[in-house]
Amino acid sequence: MKSVFSALVCCFIATGVHANLSPAPAMTAPLAEKSLLLDIENVTQSYLIAVGDRGHILKSTDGRVWHQMPVPVQSTLTAVNFIGPKHGWAVGHDATILATTDGGNTWTIQKYQPELEKPLLDVVFTDKDNGVAIGAYGMFFRTQDGGKTWTDEFHDEFLFEDDIDYLNELKLEDEEAYLDEKGSILPHFNKMVLDGKTSYLVGEVGLIAKSNDFGRNWEQLDPIYEGSFFDIERTQQGNLLTAGLRGNVFRSLKNGTPWQHVTTNVTALINDIVLTGDDRILLLGNSGTLMVSDDDGQRFRARPEPDGKALIAGAWFQDKLIAVAEDGIKTITIAK
Repeated sequence: MKSVFSALVCCFIATGVHANLSPAPAMTAPLAEKSLLLDIENVTQSYLIAVGDRGHILKSTDGRVWHQMPVPVQSTLTAVNFIGPKHGWAVGHDATILATTDGGNTWTIQKYQPELEKPLLDVVFTDKDNGVAIGAYGMFFRTQDGGKTWTDEFHDEFLFEDDIDYLNELKLEDEEAYLDEKGSILPHFNKMVLDGKTSYLVGEVGLIAKSNDFGRNWEQLDPIYEGSFFDIERTQQGNLLTAGLRGNVFRSLKNGTPWQHVTTNVTALINDIVLTGDDRILLLGNSGTLMVSDDDGQRFRARPEPDGKALIAGAWFQDKLIAVAEDGIKTITIAK
């Protein structure tokens, strides 16, 4: 989950904009590739899938020509993840989870709960059966059967001790109030990344956590910053890099401590970290922010997009950056 725009996450929550209670299929839009898109996936170096506003899902085999796929919802889609060339999932607003088994050509609804009034912001699968979907206010769903069923999990390890006592008291006094409070007391979970047997989670109020059992149990890392984080990646040289609000980027040697603040000289929100195929690291952010590192994230040089539009997510494909932005898809060549 990414943001003007990381989203759109919270802007929809704050304004109370909701989809229709019964899903309607996404409309075919001739200019869909020029619309707001929020995530993109390079699927086995074979093709690209991009997702975004109004249920748009686009597919391309070359990064130049894009085709809009039929989608059974009009909910804004925030993230997409594939396991192999055929099996993929997309998530978004209205607690929507969609699945494909034919490489993104057709999509079916696995979950759709507009009554929750919260968006899912990321989805991660380890294989075609086991996956999790995460989102606003600590929303966390797990499947072990490829998405035929999804189970809700409440991760109270992210609560302060006082919050746990408060919830326990409220549950005894007022069950309805307890359920309402439980649904909004956790921070937003913005991004989950697999790193071998370890999973990393970043989110609101400086949240960085790791898990060795695919998110069943989490260990929070020591706080390094109070603002939100929107991405975390293991670099090509094996170090950790995380990025978030106001151009804040932190780098950790190997396993999460100690963190070093990386000077970026920008104040824009950083939405995405992209690892290239030639050992460079790219930062994509609002206001056309694009930064490049040739030294494993120790230093970044600015290469801003002249139109100033937010770059929300990107994929390295055929030696180019294919980025999704507030005004659609961009192909960007970055010379060494």
